[in-house]
Amino acid sequence: MSQTLPIDDALPDLIAALRAHGRAVLQAPPGAGKTTRVPFALRDAGLTGGRIVMLEPRRLAARAAAQRLAEQLGEQPGQTVGYRMRGESAVSKDTRIEVVTEGILTRMIQSDPELGGIGAVLFDEFHERSLNADLGLALCLEIAGALRDDLLLLVMSATLDAAPVAELMNAPVVTSEGRAFPVEPIWRDTPVPKQTRFDAAMADLIVKAHTETEGGILAFLPGEGEIRRTQALLKDRLPAGTHVRPLFGAMDLKDQRAAIRPETDGRKLVLATSIAETSLTIEDIRVVVDGGKARRARFDPGSGMSRLVTERVTRAEATQRAGRAGRVAPGTAYKLWTKGEEGALSPFPPAEIEAADLSSLVLELALWGAEDLPFLTQPPPGALSEARALLEMLGALDSEGRIKAHGRQLSTFPLHPRLAHMLQTCGAQAAELAALLSDRDPLTGASTDLSLRLEALADPKRFQETRAIGLRRPALDRIRQEAKRLIKSTRISAKRAGTSGKSDDVERRWSAAEMAALAYPDRIGLRRKGDAPRFQLSGGKGAVMDEADPLAVERLIVVTDTDGNPREAKIRQAIAISLSEVRALFADGIGWVDTCAWSKRERRVIARRQERLGAIALDDRVWKDAATDAISRAMLDGVRDLGLSLSGPVHRFLARVALAREAGHDLPDMTPGALMENLEDWLLPYLGGVKTADDWKRFDLLPALRARLDWGQMQALDSAVPAHFMTPLGRQIPIDYSGDHPEISLRLQEMFGQTTHPMVGRTPLKVTLLSPAQRPVQTTMDLPGFWSGSYADVRKEMRARYPRHPWPEDPTEADPTLRAKPRGT
Repeated sequence: MSQTLPIDDALPDLIAALRAHGRAVLQAPPGAGKTTRVPFALRDAGLTGGRIVMLEPRRLAARAAAQRLAEQLGEQPGQTVGYRMRGESAVSKDTRIEVVTEGILTRMIQSDPELGGIGAVLFDEFHERSLNADLGLALCLEIAGALRDDLLLLVMSATLDAAPVAELMNAPVVTSEGRAFPVEPIWRDTPVPKQTRFDAAMADLIVKAHTETEGGILAFLPGEGEIRRTQALLKDRLPAGTHVRPLFGAMDLKDQRAAIRPETDGRKLVLATSIAETSLTIEDIRVVVDGGKARRARFDPGSGMSRLVTERVTRAEATQRAGRAGRVAPGTAYKLWTKGEEGALSPFPPAEIEAADLSSLVLELALWGAEDLPFLTQPPPGALSEARALLEMLGALDSEGRIKAHGRQLSTFPLHPRLAHMLQTCGAQAAELAALLSDRDPLTGASTDLSLRLEALADPKRFQETRAIGLRRPALDRIRQEAKRLIKSTRISAKRAGTSGKSDDVERRWSAAEMAALAYPDRIGLRRKGDAPRFQLSGGKGAVMDEADPLAVERLIVVTDTDGNPREAKIRQAIAISLSEVRALFADGIGWVDTCAWSKRERRVIARRQERLGAIALDDRVWKDAATDAISRAMLDGVRDLGLSLSGPVHRFLARVALAREAGHDLPDMTPGALMENLEDWLLPYLGGVKTADDWKRFDLLPALRARLDWGQMQALDSAVPAHFMTPLGRQIPIDYSGDHPEISLRLQEMFGQTTHPMVGRTPLKVTLLSPAQRPVQTTMDLPGFWSGSYADVRKEMRARYPRHPWPEDPTEADPTLRAKPRGT
């Protein structure tokens, strides 16, 4: 350890901070040496007598970090320095520094909340903000606060904004400036044409970088597929002596080490995923070629689990990648985007907790016994609720969110709770399916049928001979390897539970469809009526399948993957299941439900008796004696669909109420919007017998509206805004309040003898006087003025046209009438 590294200058301040506060945040750029130096610095300072546990976000990084630390001691991993990850470990009783992946720390805490024998926990590369790192830090902060005030906590990061995490930890920030050589950025002059494949564009840029520079080249691509395709495109385009080394997480350890170590001759080209951004030291790199894409874990509503998605890198990630070229000498960074495009990049990658499926997190929190942990970023409430609902459906949590015995068993599997539930229920025979559903699809050009994937796993050679379907061998090999590991862990779990560990050999045999249904109880799909293959899912969502797909004719399926469209998802993977299998699996969740619902298509209330599993009806019959209240409540939806039917009397009544409210009277709001919002309160009791759009068209709303007013309110309304005007003949004429002035219309002869103008309170009525033929003769708001003025001209004209009707010279002295003179008089 004689080589000087930039981090060395910051180590005294770091040790002092940890000695004084018991926790700290170390901010150091890539290549400063924090992963290599800090664990030994803590050990040598005598800060803790317990083991030092250092978290790395990736398996490859954890293994490589342990190897580098062990080499400095002249040892192999498993002695003073060891590592532990899922399915692999190298530790012994002599191990004092243990490098682990993040999920391992969670298991350590859950099995021993006091972290006995551990003196310090280091969170390396915390800027990646993985869900497990956030959870691990939150749990450690709670442990340090309540159980272990001597537990040292250190967060180490390259690009993280240190202030928020330092505030969360109540810890000082120690900064190492580092010593990076200058790196010249080279952008494209124009954006990559849309029709150009990413792999081809990357191959061209790598060839350009190889031609223009010297030294090792590190090219960043999003995943294994892009690495393999780019490698194939470069096969005949690079000079002899160029060693092309792929580097991704799923590779064999031997090949990973070949990519990391220096070449003894020739020039090295490493085609790597983002695994090479910060966690690994790759010797002799002078040039970086950045494709500008990264794979992140995101919750995929299509599969119901977290999946890797391809996204643009952030500026922080691009800076990290470029910095790999300036570790040992000045370097060059070629970028597959323009300088203008760089301005549109997000500054930092989002925390995984903000976008991931939180089912596993909620299960861990329930196992811990608390949800209000000190998270750097609080999990979204909506995602938490969805996760709780799924775990309750799987039988892991009770209705209060407390963990059940089954949930404790699920937490022991390094799988999504869906698949852990399937594995725990079905035993080792579900291992292949669990591994398959956890990985990418091993087939290309295949239909949605999950059975084809299982067939390929069972006999790949025969599958390729008999099926015209492409097979991704690397994915298939990973799935088969993972299945073997899951079989082993299933039998270990069974032994811990007190069984033989071979329950799948002595108990029932599960079909693939049954096992899939156990993992996806919310994805049982029932084909809807009609020609198009649309399916209603038991969880309430809808999904559609290609009409040419062999599964399109099936009545019941289990959907294991879709494109995630929230409106109507397209099914990407599914398996047929029989009704008897569904009944046997979910007997406790199936029951008869009486439903009344408004049908927009048929414009009527439809009453059915349905045997339901969640949102799907396994059996559907007419509900002949449906309750009146149920029909009426369904009709409310019909009213919302059809709108209010407002007749003339209803319009006049609503206008009266509105005027009275404007005048200050305490009456309910009867505007159309308010009425629609409160249909159940005032309309429901009056809907008996109303079932169809035609019934509603004939329905009289006035009694239901009048019933909203009590006796006192009705008296106030009639007094302030009367509904009628009483004519001199004693007839009631409805007053129309819909215009600018309240208005009545009546025969002119009926107003004989009326010497004052009709009023509503202090407001004069607008009076339209009609001829015997019911045609307007005069409209006035001053009846006495009309009698003394223009009536004479009206009388002269009307006497000639209607000689049998009275037209007295002085209408104020005449008796009101609606009668005509007898013929011949």
